Amino acid sequence: PRSRRSPTWSLATPTAAAPTAAWLPAYLLAYVAGGWHATNHAVRAAAKARFDIDLLMVVAALGAASLGAWPEGALLLFLFSLGHALERLAMNRARGAIRALGGLTPKTARVRRDGSEGDLPVAELRIGDTVIVRPGERLPADGRVTAGKSHVDQAPITGESIPVAKVVGDEVYAGTINLGGSLEVLTDRAPEDTTLARVIKAVESAQIAKAPSHRFSERFQRVFSPIVLGVTVLMIAVPPLLGVPFETSFMRAMVLLVASSPCALALATPSAVLAGIARGARSGVLIKGGAHLENAGMTDAVVFDKTGTLTTGRPRLTDVAAAGLDEESLLRLAASLESRSAHPLAAAVAAAAAERNMSLGNVTDFEERVGFGVTGVVDGVSVMIGNRRLLAEAGVVLSPAEEANASELERRGKTTLFVAAGDGPSRWSLAGVLAVRDDPRPEARTTVAGLRRLGIKHLVMLTGDNERVARAVGEELGLDEVHAGLLPDDKARLVVELQQRYKRVIVVGDGVNDAPAMVAADVSVAMGGAGSDVALEVADVALMSDDLTRLPYAISLSRASRRMIVQNLFVSLGVIALLVPSALFGVASIGVAVVIHESSTLVVVANALRLLGYKEEAVTAA
Repeated sequence: PRSRRSPTWSLATPTAAAPTAAWLPAYLLAYVAGGWHATNHAVRAAAKARFDIDLLMVVAALGAASLGAWPEGALLLFLFSLGHALERLAMNRARGAIRALGGLTPKTARVRRDGSEGDLPVAELRIGDTVIVRPGERLPADGRVTAGKSHVDQAPITGESIPVAKVVGDEVYAGTINLGGSLEVLTDRAPEDTTLARVIKAVESAQIAKAPSHRFSERFQRVFSPIVLGVTVLMIAVPPLLGVPFETSFMRAMVLLVASSPCALALATPSAVLAGIARGARSGVLIKGGAHLENAGMTDAVVFDKTGTLTTGRPRLTDVAAAGLDEESLLRLAASLESRSAHPLAAAVAAAAAERNMSLGNVTDFEERVGFGVTGVVDGVSVMIGNRRLLAEAGVVLSPAEEANASELERRGKTTLFVAAGDGPSRWSLAGVLAVRDDPRPEARTTVAGLRRLGIKHLVMLTGDNERVARAVGEELGLDEVHAGLLPDDKARLVVELQQRYKRVIVVGDGVNDAPAMVAADVSVAMGGAGSDVALEVADVALMSDDLTRLPYAISLSRASRRMIVQNLFVSLGVIALLVPSALFGVASIGVAVVIHESSTLVVVANALRLLGYKEEAVTAA
């Protein structure tokens, strides 16, 4: 039965001296077991006129059997099936890192309804339920603390390593751990809409967005596989016409099939991308697709919004400079109008009035103009609050003394709000100037230093604030470029200009006011993904803990993922480049091709899995 074997090296077996009936059933069983899955895939692909890796493997194994090389064919199918099994194991392990988050939510919750307490399945929780969380228990739902105080471990959601103090009014998330005292939480999200559930959904959908290298490998396979099949047919048909024994040409053709099958190439990118996304999610960085994972690491410029991104987003009123009114009347007018606005600067003015126990006036005809300010009528008095552009549009001219006072406040890094009052469309006069300070985040300087260590070439700030305030913050943090007084469309235009100067641009904002700039960016990053619907929906990357230091980590993780992808592509293409000539010239036998080819697949999968253990310390060492 072995007389038809190729003279090249083959696997040693005891079948040569044994009757066919003794070993053939075992090999047939091995072929069925090892090739069943691949054959099903190959048949379905061939029915759609697609030629893929599975078809190449099945044809190669059948060709080996037709030559009597049963051991090599069986080994090929065994290793190919083993590679598929390890691939699924690797993918499941990476996905398991995300699915494990789902297990963080307890199955039952202690709920108070209609004056009585009892345990209910978490799936039956409703918005507005009061949940009682005892020390050491995981929180079953998103909500706000209504009674009690404690420290909560938020690491599963935000990646924060230090427990966070929670008191009445603070927001808490499902899956986090109550470490100390008892808490009562008023739920504000249904079980399927919690932050944890949305993170899991977002990461699962991220697998659909393919990375550039993944698209490259798919295009390569679509072109390469038909070429290999065509060359194989030619290798079988042409050499015998030139006097080469058919057995020799057929064996070389089968070796070529094995050598050319891009199994490792097919796994090179998706395995690394999935592992990188899973690792990021476990560290409080939600990356919503392979394309964003790759692109983030190739950026040359990072663009920051100021308010709420580089600064705390919780400004405080520092100065009240009245002109024509007393300070209390000025603040009352301003706070009454600003109480209708959701802008952080407006909140600072309203909070200052509340601290002084001021009663606010009646507001009508309120209008908010993005990039300018607000207007309205307070107790019959027309009032406008905003920047210099709003004053200029209304015909209000500052005196030299008023301009000098405002400029001095701005030089000290404060934002000025000009308040004008009037009794008609063209009869306005300056009522005073309010100064608000939004302090830089404590971690902003560390983040800038981390980005510098990573080699980011240009750090830019775009803001609607005035230039003096913006430059004061920019100089304090060591940024390269500051653009101030911008409307949302201006920010988007400047992002496009930066893209022309630099390779790729990341825009970091709050996911709301910076939407045009974030849409224009190559990669958009939203602050405070935990609890923010907009951050999870709009941005390509969400920093779940509202911690700016996660940004250098996200870029470093992206670069590590890309290194893994490049390494995997190098291994997979290198093996093809080595084995194809060897097969064409008859140097490698089918046994050698099988071992080397399938070994490269295992190497690629194992290499990608290393990302699951990527350490945050690597950022500081970068």
